[in-house]
Amino acid sequence: MALKLRSEMPEIEGATTWYNGEVTKDDLLGDKPTLIHFWSVSCGLCKEAMPNVNQFRDDYKDELNVVAVHMPRSEKDLDLEQIKEVADEHEITQPIFVDNEHKLTDAFENEYVPAYYVFDKDGTLRHFQAGGGGMKMLTKRVNRVLGKNEKK
Repeated sequence: MALKLRSEMPEIEGATTWYNGEVTKDDLLGDKPTLIHFWSVSCGLCKEAMPNVNQFRDDYKDELNVVAVHMPRSEKDLDLEQIKEVADEHEITQPIFVDNEHKLTDAFENEYVPAYYVFDKDGTLRHFQAGGGGMKMLTKRVNRVLGKNEKK
């Protein structure tokens, strides 16, 4: 189970550490929609998807908040150095919430990596998807939340 659509964004708290700056729920609300994506250093699909996520982040940089959440799937995934290394290697420049205690993972009831949650500017969940592909769908949903017409 993941957060249900129309749920309110959970508080963004309980991080083991942050990379690339820190944000709170208050920082994310009011101004623009937010994409929160869960990934893991041990997840091949996450790494394959990362260039697409980065492209997406850069394309929407003025219109969308993007926050990465590192969700460990095993003891090995708890290594902060490794998380930092992989993040740098894959050019994750958005804030990264390192969730070694699964605090945010549990708040989102998230079981998947990669997983993508799109909240509108008021913090209401408008779209959830998990798994590798689906950037087209994500783009569509974000555009809808932004009130844009589909790009031809």
